[in-house]
Amino acid sequence: MIISNGLSRMCVAGLLLGLCLAASAREQATQASAEIRRTSFGVPHIRASDERGLGFGIGYAYAQDNLCLLANEVVTVNGERAKFFGPDQSTLEERNNLTSDVFFTWLNTPEAVATFWKAQTPQIRQRIEGYVAGYNRYLKEQGAPAQCQAAWVRPLVVEDLVKLTRRLLVEGGVGQFAEALVGATPPQATASVQPSAKAFELAAANQQRFSLDRGSNAVAVGRDRSFNGRGMLLANPHFPWIGGMRFYEMHLTIPGQLDVMGAALPGLPVVNIGFNQHVAWTHTVDTSKHFTLYRLTLDPKDSKRYLLDGKSVPLEKTSLKVQVKQADGSVKDVTHTVYSSQFGPVVQWPGKLDWDSHYAFSLRDANLGNDRVLQQWYAMNRATSLKELQTSVQTLQGIPWVNTVAADDQGQSLYMNLSVVPNVSAAKLAQCSDPRAGLQLIMLDGAHSACAWDVDPRAAQAGIFPAEQLPQLQRTDYVQHSNDSAWLANPKAPLTGFSPVISQDNIGLGPRARFAVQRLHSLEKHPISVADLQNMVMDNQVYLASQVMPDLLDYCAKQLGTDAVALQPLCTSLKTWDQRANLDSGVGLVHFINLLEHLQQSPDAWRVAFDPAQPLTTPRGLAIDRAPVAKALREAMLASTADVAKLGLTANSRWGDIQVCGQTPIHGGPQELGIYNAMQTVPRADGKREVVSGSSYLQIVTFDNNGPSALGVLAFSESSNPASSHAKDQTEAFSQKKLRPLPFTEAQIKADPQYQQQLIKE
Repeated sequence: MIISNGLSRMCVAGLLLGLCLAASAREQATQASAEIRRTSFGVPHIRASDERGLGFGIGYAYAQDNLCLLANEVVTVNGERAKFFGPDQSTLEERNNLTSDVFFTWLNTPEAVATFWKAQTPQIRQRIEGYVAGYNRYLKEQGAPAQCQAAWVRPLVVEDLVKLTRRLLVEGGVGQFAEALVGATPPQATASVQPSAKAFELAAANQQRFSLDRGSNAVAVGRDRSFNGRGMLLANPHFPWIGGMRFYEMHLTIPGQLDVMGAALPGLPVVNIGFNQHVAWTHTVDTSKHFTLYRLTLDPKDSKRYLLDGKSVPLEKTSLKVQVKQADGSVKDVTHTVYSSQFGPVVQWPGKLDWDSHYAFSLRDANLGNDRVLQQWYAMNRATSLKELQTSVQTLQGIPWVNTVAADDQGQSLYMNLSVVPNVSAAKLAQCSDPRAGLQLIMLDGAHSACAWDVDPRAAQAGIFPAEQLPQLQRTDYVQHSNDSAWLANPKAPLTGFSPVISQDNIGLGPRARFAVQRLHSLEKHPISVADLQNMVMDNQVYLASQVMPDLLDYCAKQLGTDAVALQPLCTSLKTWDQRANLDSGVGLVHFINLLEHLQQSPDAWRVAFDPAQPLTTPRGLAIDRAPVAKALREAMLASTADVAKLGLTANSRWGDIQVCGQTPIHGGPQELGIYNAMQTVPRADGKREVVSGSSYLQIVTFDNNGPSALGVLAFSESSNPASSHAKDQTEAFSQKKLRPLPFTEAQIKADPQYQQQLIKE
């Protein structure tokens, strides 16, 4: 025994020496390494021999471009904003820091994070561990950039990436109810953390903006309509230009195993939207429900107990602790209690979901049980055919709250509404919901366990619909989607008969979808080209202008009356406007935006109302012959004239002078007008409008005998560091409507004029 220990320590001879060398080799093999090749606009092409190495390269490259962004999001998902920045400041999403901290402390408990991590495959774990090591290596080497050299910037741990992923999962559910969860307090009780009325107003606005800020357009063209008989894909996701949902462009390669390019969200070591050798795919926010509310009937004797099947059951209490920075710089613990029923946390929204002596409300989010999301994109990244991609989504059911639209090199197009949806049938909805509540928020009866979500053994998760009961459509002409229900992904093959929780038919389409179908119909006589798909976004047609402009101009010509002098400049600008949202489009666009925003609040403004039998052409026209509509239009015209004057705009003003990112003019406009190139903006002090969300990672992918051929642009650029040379280069290219070829093959990468190579090791 003594001899054996001695030999093992010195590794001095024969077999033992060989064993020591083998052990050393194994240890070296676990050390990650990666090659980062940068091409034009700083896009990283990351190559490694294994999963950990690939993650190492992703984390290192991402830190080079967006270290401060990710560090800030890590503080958020760890519930530490009040600790570092104080309780009264706000997140980028305008959520109060203390409310945010309580919510994320509730969401990302050590138990929940550990359970998620345990469910991951070895490959995903290795990828995440590598990402953490790569980010930390860069932070150790270079330190934090100037704008975030502070105590809150620290090395990552794997739990941070899990927490970021869990935040993504609940974006379509309980994440929209953070204020309501934190503010839920029993009657006559006082909460330690109580969101203000303004906080709820902002939360309501953010709920309304969710599908706008994270909307999207997608078109997949099959062999019957494409220029070369292969599949084609237009990916036009509308995502935030700042913060934790800002896409990052990258290319990932493990030789012989993986070769995928596209865009990923912060902290995710997989491509979310992209393409590989055989398949291209994208996502659009769906209209399916990913959570339901439950109305709890409270015990008359105790408002902290509820009745379930006639029995009184106590609400579960969870005590949460967050650290809060004080005025003197010290840190103090604040404790807050969250209440839950068996259906989920109690939420309270003043005037909407009130907790009184009779009722309270719980929210159940299906994606809280979705631990398959990373594995889902991992499988999609590796899919060698459209069928393999489809099968992975049907089997794993890891897509959280989006549709999937895809095309392949064999000329097939595919639409899938296969996200995580609560299993609530139409029959159960009729039995358990209050019809007065409508279908905007699904409200079920929490007094009966029979109203719990159904469990189908075919589903990947208890309580969600199995894939075979969800909408999907494969075509060889086309499928398209722009955040409507699944109903008319292709009007020739309507998808009908689903539970309203999944998809509704015979309801009005959004103007972007109507535009897309109309544009694709107009191209029927000719094969669809890459230019055709690019023009759908870049020609910036304002679809609703074609529907109402004749009536607006008719009103200008005949009904101005005593306001003729005041309104004539507005009418002239409408007449001369090109009905597009280009940089050189005139001030008529501003007036049109103002008028339609006002008129769309009137349900009787349409001359022809929506007709389910004519969903692609109704509603249309303005009912200017109706006195209330004419009155509303006149008021809107006068208000817009005053607003434009206040902003200092003139007949010579152009859209590019108004809508900007920093100093860069940005084309596109409000999606409510049917502008495919949708942009969401906020007003600035100088009168301009700053883009905060909209067209983000734009890719057009086709295939030939050699594989994929792609054009693309990341509208807000690769880096969020203002000091980086890649902080606004793609933004300027987007402003000029310049899409670039995306280098995919080794030859294309090395031929790029900006090619640079960096080898990194742990």
